[in-house]
Amino acid sequence: MAEFMTGLKRTDYCGDLRTSDIGREVTVCGWVQRQRDLGQLIFIDLRDRTGIVQLAFDNETDRTIFEKAFAARSEYVLAAKGVVRERSSKNMEIPTGEIEVEVKDLRVLSKAETPPFEILDETNTNEELRLKYRYLDLRRGPLQRNIMMRSKIAKTARDYFYENGFIEIETPMMMKSTPEGARDYLVPSRVHKGKFYALPQSPQIYKQLLMVAGYDRYIQLARCFRDEDLRADRQPEFTQIDMELSFVDMDEIMEINEGLFKRLFKDVLGQELETPFPRMTYKDAMERYGSDKPDIRFGMEICDISELVKDCDFGVFKGAIENGGSVRGIVAKNAASKLTRKEIDKLTEYVKGIGAKGLAFVRWVEDKPTCSFAKFMAEGQLENILATMGAEKGDVVLLVADKNSVTLPVLGALRLTVAKKLDIIPKGFSFLWIVDFPFFEYDSESGEWVAMHHPFTMPREECLQYLDTDPGKVIAKAYDLTLNGTELSSGSIRITDYELQQKMFRALKLTDEEIEAKFGFLVEAYKYGAPPHGGMGIGLDRIAMILCEADSLRDVTAFPKVQNASEIMSACPSVVDKANLDILGIKVVEAEDEE
Repeated sequence: MAEFMTGLKRTDYCGDLRTSDIGREVTVCGWVQRQRDLGQLIFIDLRDRTGIVQLAFDNETDRTIFEKAFAARSEYVLAAKGVVRERSSKNMEIPTGEIEVEVKDLRVLSKAETPPFEILDETNTNEELRLKYRYLDLRRGPLQRNIMMRSKIAKTARDYFYENGFIEIETPMMMKSTPEGARDYLVPSRVHKGKFYALPQSPQIYKQLLMVAGYDRYIQLARCFRDEDLRADRQPEFTQIDMELSFVDMDEIMEINEGLFKRLFKDVLGQELETPFPRMTYKDAMERYGSDKPDIRFGMEICDISELVKDCDFGVFKGAIENGGSVRGIVAKNAASKLTRKEIDKLTEYVKGIGAKGLAFVRWVEDKPTCSFAKFMAEGQLENILATMGAEKGDVVLLVADKNSVTLPVLGALRLTVAKKLDIIPKGFSFLWIVDFPFFEYDSESGEWVAMHHPFTMPREECLQYLDTDPGKVIAKAYDLTLNGTELSSGSIRITDYELQQKMFRALKLTDEEIEAKFGFLVEAYKYGAPPHGGMGIGLDRIAMILCEADSLRDVTAFPKVQNASEIMSACPSVVDKANLDILGIKVVEAEDEE
């Protein structure tokens, strides 16, 4: 039978005790990390979320208590009362290593079976097993520190916004399905059979309505849901530090958020950030780094050599340029020894896998560089290319020729792959604002211009003249904040003018029926006095992942989903019985086998 804590009350956490507590009577509670039986002497390492403290039992210990200690096994839950004393054999590798607790009372609150893996900070146990027993994995120090840091980030964010006059307001978790860029998770209605709620991809429309309602500074740590393919920095459900402000423009919103990160880094990491953060236009980011979320901690910028090779005899280069594309490349400095021909072949297969037709290269090892397209170059042409790109002996030049929509993102991805392979990405944190996004992007499949962000984003005033004549010239009042190549947040100034909103809907080829069905209630609200406003949504999970230096969102999420959006521990999603489906008016249709 388990014992009770009757008469005992925890006075301290295990990891908090120090030499200053020597002589003090304490009560600590936790799990047995390990028990060491030395005959007349037993030591138990007791663990809680703050760390470990050693419990000591010897020949002066009451025999009943000594026998309990003798029987204790890994992961037993104990409460121990005793006096803090100096350890005779100190362990300076842990904060409590100079003291121990001489136990006078011991309660076995819960016994434990042998766990499927040992609870250690460093473990080789495969992730699938750890996710199956996630409640055990969460006992490990690294995960506990991550979860607690995430909690501190959330608290600091709330404190900061409260101090700056924001009001925390919860928005509905079940809402109308509206287009947000990903598939919705749908919730069937029992009362309204055949109709569905959607779980929010973001509180976008509701927070805009709150601005119309007069709550000029809104904040929420909002749970959001997106049914999309997963990756290391994506989960189907996530938390967004969501905000909206009235009577502001871009600069004020960006300044507020710089203040947030300055506060977060000081309170959570003890680091001072320099503000304002640098800004870069979307166009520059794509042309220099091949990404709208570039990691600018290292160079290797993309160079356009189209003018140098437009008249060359190399059909790959010439054809790309004639078809409206370009020839661009990157220089991997001092990489010739690591990027062997075999490694370059691997990189060629990599870029083919992400959309390129191939990879041209120059590898400069000897006095004369090795070039995959040298025979097509006129005299002095290769030398001109190398000089223009700043390539020297010992460097490797990697080139891609195609339409810009392929060349730029492929080189952006290649740049990161090569940098990781060469291990040249420095430590540290590098923030960057990306601004001046195009309002529209051309969808080659449909032949239509679609909104790059969402249809409520305000265009720059000077671009309104191009809405009907040249949509590609329209720049949005939109802004993303990136950190070390990860998009942390995205935001924009919103359209609040009813007539302009209707014009934007027309530019996006939305019919009156579509507008009414998807956005009718928001458009109606704009008729009743909407203040100018804008906002952002910041990924709390991604911030935590970066600050914890974690490899995946799973390392900062208590109960994460895996790549197929299932949770291994609880085995969800799961089958629902027919009776419940009948109540909802739903019938599950088995998918037909593909021939």
